[in-house]
Amino acid sequence: MTRTITISLLVLTACGENRTIPPKEAYVAPTVAPLECIPNLDGRIEANELKAAIGIPVRYLASPPGTARPVALPGETNSAGQRVWDLSNDYADDRVATLSASAVAAHWFAPSFPNGEFVAALDLGGTTLGVYRNDGSDLLLLGYASREEAPTLGKTLVVYTQPVAIFRFPLENGKQWISVGQVTNATVRGLPFAGRDTYQVRVDGVGQLELPDVTFTQALRVRTTTTIEPAIGTSIVRRQVGWVFECFGEVARATAPDGEMNDDFTTTAELRRLGL
Repeated sequence: MTRTITISLLVLTACGENRTIPPKEAYVAPTVAPLECIPNLDGRIEANELKAAIGIPVRYLASPPGTARPVALPGETNSAGQRVWDLSNDYADDRVATLSASAVAAHWFAPSFPNGEFVAALDLGGTTLGVYRNDGSDLLLLGYASREEAPTLGKTLVVYTQPVAIFRFPLENGKQWISVGQVTNATVRGLPFAGRDTYQVRVDGVGQLELPDVTFTQALRVRTTTTIEPAIGTSIVRRQVGWVFECFGEVARATAPDGEMNDDFTTTAELRRLGL
């Protein structure tokens, strides 16, 4: 008798009024948006593989102003016959520069660049901004301006009469071109300016690029020599070598001191590398 009563009490407890437990729904993983660009490592960079990511911060390890860095631009050849550039040295005095592209409309100089697509810093301090457009055939530099309309050093506003082709698509080894930007009625550091900027660009290498925090297995080396010829004053020649990777854009840059005449310069005025 005792056993029977106990069992009855258990049944009543489990099945009393309002004790029905609703079933749990199955877990559904959140939807993950597909990446807008995935490198296919085909040795060339198309226009859709080099689009600006507005508002996305990019961090560079940068040499401090006035600090020279050694650089071996020719690189070496590994056992597989692949060119390798080793820029992986970890310098204790490197600085971190964070840059991001932004919409032209957000800046004071927007009315001067009605065809501009995005803005990106020309210098690591972000004091001078370049205005760009990717038209599907070229990555064009329309001109540049000071971030502030009235900075301490004076306003800069330069609009090229014809945009300059920084990259021509597809970007691939062996490609080269010259693009000239004429400047009239401009302002540089608060002073009137006119002149001509000539950009000589050539893609002359593909290989593995080793950086402190990441390695790119198939980067393109792009050499750019800019000759700045003011209407009044001495011309300036600037050489830089950049490494460009699909979907990431420029992941490293070595800039020579002004006036350097050797394409394979061995000391930089500035070295920037994608990093943490």
